[in-house]
Amino acid sequence: MAEDMLLNDSAAAFGDLLTLHRRELLVHCYRMLGSIDEAEDAVQDALTRAWKGRQTFRRSISFRAWLYRIATNVCLNAIEARRRDRVNSAFAIGPCPDDLLTVVAAPEPGPEARYDAHESVSLAFLTVLQVLPPRQRAVLILRDVLTLRAAEVAAALDMSVPAVNSALQRARATLRGGYSSAGHSVARGEPRALLDRYVRAWEAADVTGLVALLREDAVLAMPPMPAVIGARRIGDFLAESIFANTRKRLLEARANRSPAFGAYAQRVAGGPFNVFALLVITIDRHQVRQIDAFSDPRVFARFDLPRELAG
Repeated sequence: MAEDMLLNDSAAAFGDLLTLHRRELLVHCYRMLGSIDEAEDAVQDALTRAWKGRQTFRRSISFRAWLYRIATNVCLNAIEARRRDRVNSAFAIGPCPDDLLTVVAAPEPGPEARYDAHESVSLAFLTVLQVLPPRQRAVLILRDVLTLRAAEVAAALDMSVPAVNSALQRARATLRGGYSSAGHSVARGEPRALLDRYVRAWEAADVTGLVALLREDAVLAMPPMPAVIGARRIGDFLAESIFANTRKRLLEARANRSPAFGAYAQRVAGGPFNVFALLVITIDRHQVRQIDAFSDPRVFARFDLPRELAG
């Protein structure tokens, strides 16, 4: 096996093997933490621990499972530190560019996987994951997304197999009460015509046209502000707070395996258009199900969005 050859070769080869798994661990830590910035810190910490503890690896579990054990426990420590830090009590899920979520080397999950690579990084799924207690979250990701065996998960989390199975059932019950998979498979092949109509309606400040694209129960999420629920209420909010008095433009991007747009506003007639939000769009049955709007300037930098467009 290639991993056996590398592990038996040299420290340099071991480092190469860690690098091979880096992107897959980044996606795992992002699922656990909901923040790509925190995920990158967690991966760096996990790889450092793996390097320092490389002599402790035993072939009783796979090398991949060993790495997931280290990364998962780093994430659990980070979640506990976040809980103690009251400044971060208003934590909100952050978006991630698609190119960071593309994993080439990771094995395909088996047929027992409940959530595929696309759905398991959607903002809707990540948001519900954060509701789960940390260990239930870890168990669900390791079992239902990554399809590790119950014994491997038990070893990773220092739990018994019955405790893993119990935590998994509780996590699944919570997800059934607060999350629906409906529509996520549709989002893979989002219709180009719908996105084009969305851009035209937004740039023309066409509230009626935009509302027509929304599901009746659509959601506009704007963390940390309260969400706006309902197509008509979203239209009223946009008309009063976003479309009034300024021209807008959208610049296409991709986030969380979904369509996204940088939103720009022209503050002065004839002047440049300045970025003010990243909009991530969830599509369900040829209608917009949810708009997640992020206004943190650090988000724009993540997506390499220009700060302004020519007027």
